Amino acid sequence: MEKEHKEKSLPFYLPFELRKMGFKSLGKTIVISRKCSIHHPERISIGNNVRIDDFCVLSANEEIILGNYIHLNCYSALYATSKIVMEDFSGLSSYVALYTESDDYSGESLTNPTVPKEYRPKLYAGPIIMMKHTIVGTHSCILPNVVIETGTAIGAHSLVKENCDPWSIYVGCPARKKGERKKDLLQLEAKFFSCREP
Repeated sequence: MEKEHKEKSLPFYLPFELRKMGFKSLGKTIVISRKCSIHHPERISIGNNVRIDDFCVLSANEEIILGNYIHLNCYSALYATSKIVMEDFSGLSSYVALYTESDDYSGESLTNPTVPKEYRPKLYAGPIIMMKHTIVGTHSCILPNVVIETGTAIGAHSLVKENCDPWSIYVGCPARKKGERKKDLLQLEAKFFSCREP
């Protein structure tokens, strides 16, 4: 009993606790806060070297796939009524939300998930894909049917509702392309892997 109490007082889940949660797949070196909320872990795949901080929400009505070297900062939320994919070296700053479903705001449909979908005919839904080396700044929102292409950065307080070009910087509400992002990090990635044990 004392051992169990001690384990639950730790800030992050222990590896055996994560295995017991029933994730679809689980890599190595995973750090997940006990204060985050995980719904339907059987639909969530997590790669290696992933950290999920306090008060994050992973709601997997459909599949969530997190690659390797992923960070979800505090209060980030992934609402997967359609598929969400975050590829290697991608990350979310605090208070970022990914919505794969959105109600119609025109008044032509009823709204919110307590209402059957036949009364919400204009429901807007689709997957969100964040490709390798993408990053999203604090308080940003990603809407359904969006692909953030490789190497792209989304500035803080941005609303992303369209696909983003690779190796670009987007900012604003709605987000607009403001420039190109440097690719120096690719050299650092190569150096990083060359220094690691096989």
